[in-house]
Amino acid sequence: MSRNYKFHNPEGLYFVSFAVVNWIDVFTRNEYKNIVLDSLRYAIEHKTMRVFAWCIMTNHVHLIFGVSEPHKPELVLGDIKRFTSKRLIEAIRTNPKESRREWLIEQFTNAGRSSSNTTKHQFWRHDNKPIELWSNAVIMQKVNYIHNNPVEEGYVFAAHEYLYSSAIDYAGGQGLLKGIEVIDQVNVRF
Repeated sequence: MSRNYKFHNPEGLYFVSFAVVNWIDVFTRNEYKNIVLDSLRYAIEHKTMRVFAWCIMTNHVHLIFGVSEPHKPELVLGDIKRFTSKRLIEAIRTNPKESRREWLIEQFTNAGRSSSNTTKHQFWRHDNKPIELWSNAVIMQKVNYIHNNPVEEGYVFAAHEYLYSSAIDYAGGQGLLKGIEVIDQVNVRF
């Protein structure tokens, strides 16, 4: 991994994207998206994670977050990815409605075999490409990028209509993930 893609400031505010191996569209079912949300809720409650924006697309997740001591952003993100990987694979394996079950498990098994740091299955790609956000303009650009992803993909006409994102929080409503810290364009608080 390039030095440009590491968490240098443990208390910084970061934009990350993490994707399913081979960019497989797993998050077409709400029960799978809810596993990611449960993990984010846990990290907010127990690991000092502060979430400023998020969006779950069909094959990747976008997140703007920070953590406070004693936690480190790379470790919290790693915990989320490890936990969700296990839970998602198990959910796929036991879902009687999952018509792609065998194919999906085969994809994760093959990815795990070709990975140097995974022993059985690999669900998430290893790259997160964290970008430390340093100015109001860059922060708002990333927030807008995250929230407009579902619009660009044609899932909704307006960002706040997409259920699995923080766009509703920015429109004055309450989204699925409580505790979102809405960033004010004038005064960014992190």
